[in-house]
Amino acid sequence: QVQLVESGGGSVQAGGSLRLSCQVSGRTLEIYKVGWFRQAPGEEREFVASVIWSGGSTDYADSVKGRFTISRDHALLTVPLEMNNLSPEDTAIYYCGCFRYGTSAYGSWGQGTQVTVSS
Repeated sequence: QVQLVESGGGSVQAGGSLRLSCQVSGRTLEIYKVGWFRQAPGEEREFVASVIWSGGSTDYADSVKGRFTISRDHALLTVPLEMNNLSPEDTAIYYCGCFRYGTSAYGSWGQGTQVTVSS
């Protein structure tokens, strides 16, 4: 199994920045991709960004392109998400999830971290 723990959430004003981090542990050799997702109150969980664990290729939701940057650090076993120019629409609980080789969906979710952006 792979375990994930998110950190770095908080409250900021519109236009501000936050840096989230996803710490991965366990059977990390099984990781194909790590993604960040978010869920606002009353909404479904939505994709934010992902990074291929080995090659580093990234993908972003249109709503965050140019503002958010995802990366991965093999030495620290972390997946940071740098978030800039935040808006109230970015307010949500942010989760990281792991897509393992041989599976067909994200699994092994973390507990989430709250991000609140005030206008």
